[in-house]
Amino acid sequence: MKEERPWGYYEVLHDGEDCKLKRITVNPGERLSLQYHFKRDEFWRVKEGVATVTINEEVYELQKNDYIQITRGTHHRVENKQNIPLVFIETQTGEYFGEDDIVRLQDDYNRT
Repeated sequence: MKEERPWGYYEVLHDGEDCKLKRITVNPGERLSLQYHFKRDEFWRVKEGVATVTINEEVYELQKNDYIQITRGTHHRVENKQNIPLVFIETQTGEYFGEDDIVRLQDDYNRT
């Protein structure tokens, strides 16, 4: 299942009771909203490109095969500052994986 978004798209690779797995592609120069979740934790592993990741007030540059853990309630964002697509795998764990568990704090696409 491929879901288009203003920043790129994601594909659901697995949707189980105990986890959800997505391949996320962020187009060059785009970023996701600054957000957090109540019911899930996320683990991101970069497959292609460079991810600029904001976790609360800290900013990290993740290269291919680098990873980061995002716990529920943590403010986070990923950005692609490169001129090639950014691809990363997101593993969600927790009690609920619906898209309505996204609380947007800032958004370039007026979705807050």
